[in-house]
Amino acid sequence: MDQRGSVPQGGNSFDNKKRVAREARFGVWRSTMTATAATVSIQDAIPGAQWAEDYARVRASIRYISEHWRAQPGLQEIAAHAGLSPAHFQRLFTRWAGISPKEFVQAITLDHARGLLKGSASILDTAYEVGLSGAGRLHDLFVDHEAMTPGDYKRRGAGLEIVWGFHASPFGSALIMASDRGVTGLAFADDGAQEVRVFEDMARRWPKAEFVHAPERVAGYAARIFTPELWRKDDPLKIVLIGADFEVRVWRTLLKLPMGRAVSYGEIASHVCTAKAARAVGSAVGRNPISFVVPCHRVLRKDGGLGGYHWGVTRKQAIIGWEAGRLKAGD
Repeated sequence: MDQRGSVPQGGNSFDNKKRVAREARFGVWRSTMTATAATVSIQDAIPGAQWAEDYARVRASIRYISEHWRAQPGLQEIAAHAGLSPAHFQRLFTRWAGISPKEFVQAITLDHARGLLKGSASILDTAYEVGLSGAGRLHDLFVDHEAMTPGDYKRRGAGLEIVWGFHASPFGSALIMASDRGVTGLAFADDGAQEVRVFEDMARRWPKAEFVHAPERVAGYAARIFTPELWRKDDPLKIVLIGADFEVRVWRTLLKLPMGRAVSYGEIASHVCTAKAARAVGSAVGRNPISFVVPCHRVLRKDGGLGGYHWGVTRKQAIIGWEAGRLKAGD
């Protein structure tokens, strides 16, 4: 069966026949993942099975921690909620996050979030460019980015081939999309049914593009993005920003945010245009097509609240805590 897909025109809803056909086709695409994975070289292999298993087990715990962080739940309480012994849960969580459950609780407190925001205004005025040395970049993913021209964007993807596939990540199933110029999209899902909706969400952004399901062609990108050992200054990840001019300016600003720091929506608005545009900035942040790589999870409310996240607030908390573990490991 042909593995090429196109996006129906006419809004966000699909009629039943198109949806049934599309989901049937998507099911065939998903069934090819195991077979095509065998073509991925050992060099590009990632601990996908371990990531998937660990995140599936800690996701509910992260939600529990986030709902009860004011009470500072201890190891025994969190482990009991997960249905595991304290020792087992401690090993599992530390393997996933790089920090203990107790340290993770501390990493998502309001006080910690406010600490991330401290001095945030000066971050956006710093002269160094993405990929160059900077104190906060020592443990971060280096990125080389370009943007589609306004004319390319207006064509809504016409003439553009985007290859895509789902791969395991530390934050659930990750949809990776790429053109011949670099990564164009990264999104997250929790299960197979959600994968269908996530693909449709992303594909609607470039409705005239030709989508080719080829997990083996994006497996290397998955490895580069989610394996810190592969984050190298001399070999930056290439990404392509496809959006309206204002959106691209917001996304480029996000790329200046180093790991372990955060800014508010208003501060981004002031940097891009005017503080009064905070609502428009929030919309642009929510439409960020390359999540995690373009770190929209590092944007918080000015009071330290998490704000929203297109792929779920629990996942945003997971990423912030996971990054805290990376910073600790690099100390």
